[in-house]
Amino acid sequence: MSTTDALPWRAHAAFYVCTFVWNVGLGMSHPLIPLYADSLGMSGVAIGTLIAAPVVVQIAFNLLGGAFTDRLGGRLLVLFSCLSMCAGALMFSQSTSFAALMAAQVVLIMGRAVFWPATWTIAGQLPGARSVELGRLNAMTNLGQIAGTLIAGVTIAIAGFANAFLLLAGAALIAWLAMTRHPRETRPAMAAHFAPFERYGRLMRLRPMFFVMACAYIAALPFSLSVSFYPLLFEAYGYRHEVNGMVLSLRGIGAALMGIFVARHLDFSMKGGLAIGSAVTVALSVSVVGLTGNIFAVSALLLLVGLGSGLMSLNFQVMVTEVTSPEDRGSANALGGVGWGLSHLSTPMLMGVLHDHAGIQVAFVILGLCALAWAGVLAWLHGWAFGKPPGHGR
Repeated sequence: MSTTDALPWRAHAAFYVCTFVWNVGLGMSHPLIPLYADSLGMSGVAIGTLIAAPVVVQIAFNLLGGAFTDRLGGRLLVLFSCLSMCAGALMFSQSTSFAALMAAQVVLIMGRAVFWPATWTIAGQLPGARSVELGRLNAMTNLGQIAGTLIAGVTIAIAGFANAFLLLAGAALIAWLAMTRHPRETRPAMAAHFAPFERYGRLMRLRPMFFVMACAYIAALPFSLSVSFYPLLFEAYGYRHEVNGMVLSLRGIGAALMGIFVARHLDFSMKGGLAIGSAVTVALSVSVVGLTGNIFAVSALLLLVGLGSGLMSLNFQVMVTEVTSPEDRGSANALGGVGWGLSHLSTPMLMGVLHDHAGIQVAFVILGLCALAWAGVLAWLHGWAFGKPPGHGR
């Protein structure tokens, strides 16, 4: 057990500051990367590839990050993540070709991959109800992303893309400095034989982990759209960069509200019911946003999709803590995160093809219908994994 396990969450202020500021940088990258690529004249397929292709690297580093979180603790992995984000942002500020943008994106994604299993594991060690503690972490995550998307839109309009990426690099450096103040973890002596694939093999034999990955896929879908095609849809609707950032931030506001206020009142033993309801909410929000450019309707739909994805995120994070042992927690979080990574891989690629062949609005309608079908898959998968109807717990 970590020496930090018994401390109240307020003793982890440096961790929460790091999480917030790191996500300010991540939130800035959401509109920055696709809009910058679009400003360079790249096609929808090129933009989708830029967002999706490096996710193969993300999935690999996600699994490595989970294994090393169990071995070394989350603190070191978070520090690495901050430095990786800083380096990637600096590379973006100097890049103008597709190859250079891709290299910068790979560096950025390496840091993004290890951040999530490390922070979820740290938060899961805090005392108190897991849904509340993880909800607090998710709220800080989403509040940071809200601030980042707002800052990005204003910075692009005032100072241009290069300076916006430099500001992103500065946020990553501040997050790194904050995390250096987080207490070091003391972990039990580990066996000389380090076998992460053995551990993942054991976890893959747990049926609920497949349901966790399927939930993570839908939880990440609005996030995937935020870093790829939501900004392009809003630009097609004629929104200015400042308005683009403000509307995009509403997804984070919805997820933050879920983490701060709603999560503590929900029964997380109803895993299937919560998951299916979340998936339907996300699906309908994504489809309908492609049917109207009305700023008020779009704002409401972004808030709603944030609530749905925020609930789904909490649902699968709580499940991980309930179906796995503490010594496997980092690896289990990473394995659940494979569904998150697959969403980042498939969603932008599919949207890029649909964008080029059917138009951006039709692409959103079709993707939402696909997400609705996924809700049916979740209903079947829950019964297979837990052996009970969707509305019940394990």
